[in-house]
Amino acid sequence: MGNMDGKAVEELSATEIHQWYKKFMTECPSGQLTQYEFKQFFGFKNLSPASNQYIEQMFDTFDFNKDGYMDFMEYVAALSLVLKGKVEQKLKWYFKLYDVDGNGCIDRGELLNIIKAIRAINRCNEDMTAEEFTDMVFDKIDINGDGELSLEEFIEGVQRDEFLLNVLTRSLDLKHIVHMIQNDGQNINSESDRQEINGNVH
Repeated sequence: MGNMDGKAVEELSATEIHQWYKKFMTECPSGQLTQYEFKQFFGFKNLSPASNQYIEQMFDTFDFNKDGYMDFMEYVAALSLVLKGKVEQKLKWYFKLYDVDGNGCIDRGELLNIIKAIRAINRCNEDMTAEEFTDMVFDKIDINGDGELSLEEFIEGVQRDEFLLNVLTRSLDLKHIVHMIQNDGQNINSESDRQEINGNVH
């Protein structure tokens, strides 16, 4: 099961865990979710190559023991981290998600590709282009100007900048997925549904 934060899991209610378990075992009777099933499970279809790579990277960060599958405890730990984890826990996970080649640093290309993929999946309408946003991130938090962000630079820089923290948190907001689980896989179609979820799920 790897490095999971027990506190985050403990904060989940028995009702939440029961709902998630029911959904998980209905969709995945074997108890082990493959990467393909992960995409089906969360309704990721007709993805662009960049978006597909992002989803595969997300699966890899959730596969804590790196056995190629996500079991129920990994699934619970992943959702509890995204929904209830502390800011620094989330930022460490975001960093792993952005560090596609796993070399311990995020370069401009990695960040740009991930931002484009996230926007495509979430159908975001942001004021800044993905390129402008990437440049702004590096201008603000690449302290030594080497064109790469270390884990320390990333965590300290984002925590120092409320705008960046809000944008990153919003871009990886998975509340709509939880809503799908709670409503037996029905997708969210209206803006009022989205607003209701954002108001009710914490």
